[in-house]
Amino acid sequence: MNMYERIDLDVCRVDGTRIIDLKDFPTDLPDQHAKKVLKDSVAADSARIAELQETLHAQSSHALLLIFQAMDAAGKDSCIRHVLSGVNPQGCQVTSFKAPSAEELGHDFLWRHAKAVPARGMIGVHNRSHYEEVLVVKVHPAYLSAQRLPGIDPADLPGYFWEQRYASIRGFEAHLAGQGVTIMKFFLHMDKAAQKERFLERIEDPKKNWKFSPGDVTERGFWDDYQKAYAQAIGATAAPHAPWFIVPADDQWETRAIVGRLVREQLEALDLRTPELDARATEAIAVARMRLRKE
Repeated sequence: MNMYERIDLDVCRVDGTRIIDLKDFPTDLPDQHAKKVLKDSVAADSARIAELQETLHAQSSHALLLIFQAMDAAGKDSCIRHVLSGVNPQGCQVTSFKAPSAEELGHDFLWRHAKAVPARGMIGVHNRSHYEEVLVVKVHPAYLSAQRLPGIDPADLPGYFWEQRYASIRGFEAHLAGQGVTIMKFFLHMDKAAQKERFLERIEDPKKNWKFSPGDVTERGFWDDYQKAYAQAIGATAAPHAPWFIVPADDQWETRAIVGRLVREQLEALDLRTPELDARATEAIAVARMRLRKE
């Protein structure tokens, strides 16, 4: 076991409703780890996750929902790609949520997310999620105007409004958990200086220009508001059946290694088993074997 494997990742976990301060959580691991060690860990966990996903699909009694939230440039896409690189595409569904469409705005804020919940036997990934409704919408309440909520004035929201949304999210996730959906929520926690460095890298490398939008810098101006909104959302919605993991994100290989290990450990904890065939199915296989050998 290498030194990275001995790190207690429970320090990343928030599984009870409580007030948190993101400043209490590191944006990088306390000890430096060689990139090769981290890459090897990601590769091993990715391979193991692929094996476990096959059994998850065969058993079809559990679903795994992975939710990723982060500030811009924290590395969500690359983390998802590396950790799930070995999984059969037929057993994994990745949904990236952008600004809601006119149709989606005509429904309650959880509607489009409920539609994207993975079926039992599947791994579902939500790249951004229903949490945008208590994050970006909380930082920019004017966005509520497009939702046309009765009796709600975005410029003068009642004190209960956000708590009502947190309650809706808690109820939604509790319902999913009761239906066999295991939920893991990841906040990739990046330092403001690290974001600046990644933005400049995207600007200065022509091959990465497509990743950058000038609007990203505008949103960066609301950094403190977002940090507060994330802390409030995480604290209000963490639960044993839907824990949050505040993952250090200054070093992208550390992020990938942590997420890969957490996902692998969670799948192993489900005690997945290949279904055993009943006597009738076993007999049918024996007959098929005999017929094939006689050809």
